[in-house]
Amino acid sequence: MGQDQTKQQIAKGLQLYQSNQTEKALQVWTKVLEKSSDLVGRFRVLGCLVTAHSEMGRYKEMLKFAVVQIDTARELEDADFLLESYLNLARSNEKLCEFHKTISYCKTCLGLPGTRAATQLGGQVSLSMGNAFLGLSLFQKALESFEKALRYAHNNDDTMLECRVCCSLGSFYVQVKDYEKALFFPCKAAELVNDYGKGWSLKYRAMSQYHMAVAYRLLGHLGSAMECCEESMKIALQHGDRPLQALCLLCFADIHRSRGDLETAFPRYDSAMSIMTEIGNRLGQVQVLLGVAKCWVARKALDKALDAIERAQDLAEEVGNKLGQLKLHCLSESIYRSRGLQRELRAHVVRFHECVEETELYCGLCGESIGEKNSRLQALPCSHIFHLRCLQNNGTRSCPNCHRSSMKPGFV
Repeated sequence: MGQDQTKQQIAKGLQLYQSNQTEKALQVWTKVLEKSSDLVGRFRVLGCLVTAHSEMGRYKEMLKFAVVQIDTARELEDADFLLESYLNLARSNEKLCEFHKTISYCKTCLGLPGTRAATQLGGQVSLSMGNAFLGLSLFQKALESFEKALRYAHNNDDTMLECRVCCSLGSFYVQVKDYEKALFFPCKAAELVNDYGKGWSLKYRAMSQYHMAVAYRLLGHLGSAMECCEESMKIALQHGDRPLQALCLLCFADIHRSRGDLETAFPRYDSAMSIMTEIGNRLGQVQVLLGVAKCWVARKALDKALDAIERAQDLAEEVGNKLGQLKLHCLSESIYRSRGLQRELRAHVVRFHECVEETELYCGLCGESIGEKNSRLQALPCSHIFHLRCLQNNGTRSCPNCHRSSMKPGFV
């Protein structure tokens, strides 16, 4: 298959993919791989296969094609292609919750010599790195990466990238419990879709609606949460987006749990868990099991709650998610306190405080924990986070955390 024929087949696959005929598109692209001798064409079709498998939640296949693409880029000896293929490798590992590998591949991208693609892809590298740092509960580094990605988006007028970063920032502020910002950013993403997204895939609308649903639930607006989640789920089902279906099922379960309707929540958690396990989203499985454990606590079935917590702890430790571990230790602590089991209680209290220290989830001005309850937060330019009220009360212009870390022993 020659260069022109390869291009035609890639375009044919894209038309099929955009018209929701995914399996037919995959067949076309796979044949191109088998028959084409054009290295550039093979590289491009591998990129299509990486994206398609990502959106279907077939993350192991996504990783397989990303590895082949790296080999093709090396054959081509082109820095632009190498950057793109390392980014796909980073994304594949991010989806599989291999966050340390993601960060390593992102750093490789950033360390490559300046290329034409660097301007276009640099923001996507920063976004993937930010998502990985967030997965590891390294909040300052995550925020630094997201803000860098936003600068790329604004400098290059890349509204699609800005939309994705806003959704990640929504997730960030959900985790540190500033629910106003957790709602603001996906609402901003939804505005971008409405203003500029006529030619985009509906997945951006679905993504923003899902993140809005999560924030609305946490703010107690359960009707709005259900409405947004239903819209997101509808699009996810239309497009065969398994990862988003799993997240929506988790959100539905959490909404029903918030309403006290545990009978409806349990099967939603089961369905979410089934898809999360199938696609390999271990961090999603932690969130599902945490919700299930809370349901069992509400039913006073504490042994079943502890069983779910134990399974979730294993997964959280496996992927390195400190915030998940912190929440699970906190829930275990309340169970053992209610049972009067002092030894087990002390063990979880110690681990809880260790997790707080490791995540640096405390305000450097008042010393209170961040993420314990819904609070308005403010990030300084260095990406350290404080309670907004503390910054206003202290009137500080420089970061107290950075100031302390820059002091040398003997000068304190």
